Amino acid sequence: MKINKPSRINGRVPVLSAQEAVNYIPDEATLCILGAGGGILEATTLITALADKYQTTQSPRDLSIISPTGLGDRADRGISPLAQEGLVKWALCGHWGQSPRISELAEQNKIAAYNYPQGVLTQTLRASAAHQPGILSDIGIGTFVDPRQQGGKLNDVTKEDLIKLVEIDNKEYLYYKAIAPNVAFIRATTCDSEGYASFEDEVMYLDALVIAQAVHNNGGIVMMQVQKMVKKATLHPKSVRIPGYLVDIVVVDADQTQLYGGAPVNRFISGDFTLDDSTQLTLPLNQRKLVARRALFEMRKGAVGNVGVGIADGIGLVAREEGCADDFVLTVETGPVGGITSQGVAFGANVNTRAILDMTSQFDFYHGGGLDVCYLSFAEVDQHGNVGVHKFNGKIMGTGGFIDISATSQKIIFCGTLTAGSLKTEITDGKLNILQEGRVKKFVSELPEITFSGKIALERGLDVRYITERAVFTLKQDGLHLIEIAPGVDLQRDILDKMDFSPVISPDLKLMDTRLFTDSTMGFTLPDATH
Repeated sequence: MKINKPSRINGRVPVLSAQEAVNYIPDEATLCILGAGGGILEATTLITALADKYQTTQSPRDLSIISPTGLGDRADRGISPLAQEGLVKWALCGHWGQSPRISELAEQNKIAAYNYPQGVLTQTLRASAAHQPGILSDIGIGTFVDPRQQGGKLNDVTKEDLIKLVEIDNKEYLYYKAIAPNVAFIRATTCDSEGYASFEDEVMYLDALVIAQAVHNNGGIVMMQVQKMVKKATLHPKSVRIPGYLVDIVVVDADQTQLYGGAPVNRFISGDFTLDDSTQLTLPLNQRKLVARRALFEMRKGAVGNVGVGIADGIGLVAREEGCADDFVLTVETGPVGGITSQGVAFGANVNTRAILDMTSQFDFYHGGGLDVCYLSFAEVDQHGNVGVHKFNGKIMGTGGFIDISATSQKIIFCGTLTAGSLKTEITDGKLNILQEGRVKKFVSELPEITFSGKIALERGLDVRYITERAVFTLKQDGLHLIEIAPGVDLQRDILDKMDFSPVISPDLKLMDTRLFTDSTMGFTLPDATH
């Protein structure tokens, strides 16, 4: 497909309105969109202009969308405005749940829908930039992206096989096809008159460069939204993340904000300012903090870990309370290294970050087994230790980096509550009291689709734990073993009766550490790596 582009005059990058820019998108284009939840690096002006144009003119039609990272606010922002019948015919996303209106089209079989692991997806874009047909990886073996299961297909109308099983030197790999995009929406803070762009006010870089290279090298058109422009060659070369020759159109949005709904720039989030140790950041004593505290017990000095969104994201704050946050390094898959992990839809907008990598490189480190430990939330767990997060209750959420992270981390800590749906608890007198039981059991007999394979983890020799507010399990060859229960709960009534299968009860079953249930600091010291 030939894409028309505006011409440069005297080397200057064309500067257009968003409405003018989207006129260059033809029918059946493959649009790759940069951005993460909460407005991180989201080219909102371009997305809105495209949605408005289609609503008015019914053009362009039948787009294919590639979104490596989940944009949106779990409601109407992100790529949800593009959820108009006829505008999108096909989507390949790393995460779906941040833009639920797009997910609804997939759930209703109105578009073809695929889910690659987030890290794999960004690596296939890098492959596309190099004109490679795809990538080989053992990430995803035994999960729903394995072609022996669902092959990454999310609904009944999705037919084409994008993932194949191959064997090289007696080892199984998945071959992930690289899809070549020909339109990009990316964002930066500043660019000069030739399109050289810097990210000084942004939270992170994500895979902006990879996307721009993939689209450019496949003859496409790269549209970049920025907050301001400066004169040619006035940006420091080390601050430039996107070279100007990759950019075809610049759209200036002087009102561009770092995140949704806040100040234009939070200098703590951009890394310009740091919080000192005297700043009080504490979590209330509740089931979330209880789980985060118990999860911290699995950390070791000098470890490099990953923390995922959800109930697990409190571990950094708990470590700060206990004075051991500097004894290990937590990373986020989108690029941040160290610091205090943010919570909510703008996950990854950390403060006191020590370094920020591009997302593709971060996943290279993960895939190669660089993580000592990871902390991930779960939706459901079955008797084989399998975990499901990408689809439940009929809703498509997508994997995000879950598969990439859990496939090779030496220790995997799944965090969540034993039940869900209006669960209410309180912690008093050193005990857990269940005030109202959750309506939904999260520990089920069999998962219909698998996001984490207990079988593969055991084959790889990984250490797997499941930590809830009332029970702790570990994975062994014969299934889940119950190893700890909370003081104040009844084993049969509050745990076994709330599971659809019977775990093995450890002969060494013990109470969870009483320090977890106190409102004061625990006085916890991280053990050395050898323990």
